[in-house]
Amino acid sequence: MTFAGLTVAYWAVLVAALLPIGCAGLAKWGMFAVPRREGGYDNHHPRAWLARQSDWRARANAAQANSFEALPLFMGAVIIAHQLGAHQTRLDLLAFLFVTLRLVYILLYVADQATARSAVWSLALAVNIAILFA
Repeated sequence: MTFAGLTVAYWAVLVAALLPIGCAGLAKWGMFAVPRREGGYDNHHPRAWLARQSDWRARANAAQANSFEALPLFMGAVIIAHQLGAHQTRLDLLAFLFVTLRLVYILLYVADQATARSAVWSLALAVNIAILFA
């Protein structure tokens, strides 16, 4: 199945590439209107500001880093599966499942559900490996 010339799996790569940006936005949520001197977001030193955050903001920033870390394997797996002629419907479903699991992972990370988060991370890794060998 294709849309605008891209398979669902390739669209999933785009969505996965945007997930870290969403996590960064979540970490900064509601702090743009707060003055810097009162702890609001500091666009002059964004990494230092994020490093000082705690609780859910810090976890959203950690989810951002992990989302970047998961991206290369997913992108590579989808490209390799396409090149090797994987069954398209299977590949599309697995890629969609990967992105869904990563979204759940981010939500669990921000909600501080460590055990469930780790289980979902493991499932997403397994799906990614399944894509590679699809």
